[in-house]
Amino acid sequence: MEMQEKIVNRYTEKPVKTKNGFVMLALILVLFFGSIAAMVCGPVFLSSTNMGAAVGIAIAGALVLIFDLFLMPGLKILNPNEALVLTLFGKYHGTLKKDGYFWVNPFCEGINPGAAPASMTTVNGNTSFSFGGSRKISLKTMTLNNEKQTVNDERGNPIVIGTIVIWRIVDTTKAVFNVQNYRTFLGTQCDSATRNIARMYPYDLMDDDDQGEKTLRGSSQEIADMMKKDLQDRVAMAGLEILEVRITHLSYAPEIAAAMLQRQQAEAIVAARKKIVEGAVGMVEMALEQLQDQRIVDLDEERKAAMVSNLLVVLCGSKDRANRKAARELAEQLPQARLHWIAGAGHEANLDSPEVMAELLRGFYQSLS
Repeated sequence: MEMQEKIVNRYTEKPVKTKNGFVMLALILVLFFGSIAAMVCGPVFLSSTNMGAAVGIAIAGALVLIFDLFLMPGLKILNPNEALVLTLFGKYHGTLKKDGYFWVNPFCEGINPGAAPASMTTVNGNTSFSFGGSRKISLKTMTLNNEKQTVNDERGNPIVIGTIVIWRIVDTTKAVFNVQNYRTFLGTQCDSATRNIARMYPYDLMDDDDQGEKTLRGSSQEIADMMKKDLQDRVAMAGLEILEVRITHLSYAPEIAAAMLQRQQAEAIVAARKKIVEGAVGMVEMALEQLQDQRIVDLDEERKAAMVSNLLVVLCGSKDRANRKAARELAEQLPQARLHWIAGAGHEANLDSPEVMAELLRGFYQSLS
């Protein structure tokens, strides 16, 4: 990378020498009208007395007019957050970044490889001309809306990802001379950075994955920050600064989207059943502690085991709608199980209605006895 920088960065940005544009405009106007007056009025007044002087004045006026016409292209208007990279006979002359009205060497040429080229189009016999973009380079903060692209994640699953890049030009000489077109270069490097980072992480976690592992779906902001760093390293040679990268679209590719949706639904059902069992075990433990503390019923180990095997899915909050179906299915699979809905309780019924839960447990145990 260092060798590449040494080879590519032949020029260092430097300010160009300028003159006050208004002063030069006044001088150009004076020369223009003076030359016109010399070419028209001189021969009229002097032709009868001195023809040689009249011809000389006319020629001098014409030369001044030609010189004046050469001065006019040197007038430049620059708006805030604009720059003009100038070359003189093929060599870098300087960069104009100050906003205002200036005059520069009229033989200098502005270069902006990121501007749209001139074109001619014909539609239904009507021809339209486009003279291309401005020679001025914008220093404003700009947005690159990178198109969605299909890449493979760490597991090889095809995913569709789209990004937006917030960027700006910080070194105009690098942007102009180091790459052919800095806009095209940025788009290409953005595609490469997106593919490079996306293939390092899975789209989402599986059941047996480490829950602390980063994923494209669960750690999108961290992944976007990594993309920003990688992209900045890639475009630094073009004088560009990456301000922010955002992931705007992330999904499985259409060819596997249906299959992955079914897998996620199956995992959600299994996770719901697991939560129900964990909650039921917690409720049973709390009920056993309350029964023992209040000395309502004396339970030996055999009766505790029988109670636990029969009560794991007995109690479920009436407001726990997400797990109702799984609770019913699990209750049907256990022998002697009875399903009770605790009114007003949510998923953690042991915390929402502990007295009601204890009463249900005590009544159910007595019925077993």
